[in-house]
Amino acid sequence: MPPPSRWTRHLTSFLLAIFALGLCLAQDAAASDNGLELIPDHRLLIGLVIFFVLLIFPVNTLLFQPIFAALEARRERIEGTRARAEELEAEAKAALTRYEHAVQQVRNEAEQARKATLASARAVFQNETQDARAETESTLDNARQEIGRELESARETLGQRADALAREAAATVLGRSLT
Repeated sequence: MPPPSRWTRHLTSFLLAIFALGLCLAQDAAASDNGLELIPDHRLLIGLVIFFVLLIFPVNTLLFQPIFAALEARRERIEGTRARAEELEAEAKAALTRYEHAVQQVRNEAEQARKATLASARAVFQNETQDARAETESTLDNARQEIGRELESARETLGQRADALAREAAATVLGRSLT
């Protein structure tokens, strides 16, 4: 709301003065000695008007202007406080936006680090698995070769023994040596 203009304040002061004058002129009907008087005493009325006119400027200077000045100062303080509150709100929103941006950035960095660590762990696991598989296959090949050699050796030994055993059995059955 815009502040009242100087003319509006003077008009307000004048209307308040007229109202006060009307209150001063009003008299109790019961206090009247001669009954109800409808026409006021003109000398008293002129004196009161002169008194009122003389009171307008000191009352305006001493009462109304300080009140209006205090109200104006209060309005200015309120507007200043509102402006400051709006500035603080804007700063708070900016700080909140910066905070949310920083949090999002940290989350993104953490997610990237997590993905990199996971990829690295998978690569290490895959390499170790391939190394273990290669070592196992090498061990199995060596074992198969060893088993093959031992099997061949056992066959040779068994073949030799079978021949010897067959000769011995034939010698026993025939009762003579087959040499």
